[in-house]
Amino acid sequence: MRKPRLLYVPFWATYVFLYTPIVVLVVMSFNAGKSPYSFDGLSLKWYDKLAGNATVAEGLVNTLIVAAGSTVLATVLGTLLAVGLARHTKSRLLDGLGVLPAVLPDLVLAIGLLVFYAMIKMTLGLHSVLLAHTVFGMAFVTAVVRTRLTHSDTSLEEASRDLGATPLTTFVRVTLPQLMPGIAAGAMLAFTLSIDEFVIAFFTAAPTTPTLPIVIYSMVRFGVTPEINALATLLLAVSFTVVIVAQRMTRLTESLS
Repeated sequence: MRKPRLLYVPFWATYVFLYTPIVVLVVMSFNAGKSPYSFDGLSLKWYDKLAGNATVAEGLVNTLIVAAGSTVLATVLGTLLAVGLARHTKSRLLDGLGVLPAVLPDLVLAIGLLVFYAMIKMTLGLHSVLLAHTVFGMAFVTAVVRTRLTHSDTSLEEASRDLGATPLTTFVRVTLPQLMPGIAAGAMLAFTLSIDEFVIAFFTAAPTTPTLPIVIYSMVRFGVTPEINALATLLLAVSFTVVIVAQRMTRLTESLS
């Protein structure tokens, strides 16, 4: 049966509604004029001005440090937590607690982390943001790897143990290769979420160590400029690149396994 063409109208209307502002933002980042609302020709001067902005450069470095560190910690801890929940501890309560940071509103999690840091008298800085993003990203890694575990072949692990392999050897040489697509996807997800995250970083960062989203927020308060559009376009390009790389890595690891 042929599908009515009218069914495609809301489908494409949704895509137009979602992506038209992004397309406008990218186009206006190449605007030769200062006004963010009128296009006066093509120019790369805002990207050149952005490259010389020391505040943006500092925020970018801080963001990359936090994103890289929290991704490593979140990937390791999230993978171990997912394996523990799937293979050793059967509890719906613990399953829910493992992904709770991903479900909680960012504001609630940020306030809770800030109160916890105050209770243990921890000074705020990049280390506090890194730990906060680790908690946040670990939940997403756990959810992705946990889903991958449900589709893994447990008979291979049983055969490895029957042949005399230790639990550690079985995990490293049998379980881990099967989980690599999920681990790669979870790591990329944690990295992109850390780069874009604002609320938790705003509450847990020190004023002297702002991340890039905090820098963007301080710039937007005085009005949207083509320089901000250029910065948003670069972040958009990084996000798309990370997603594409994650998809390629997932397909590659699945084909190799």
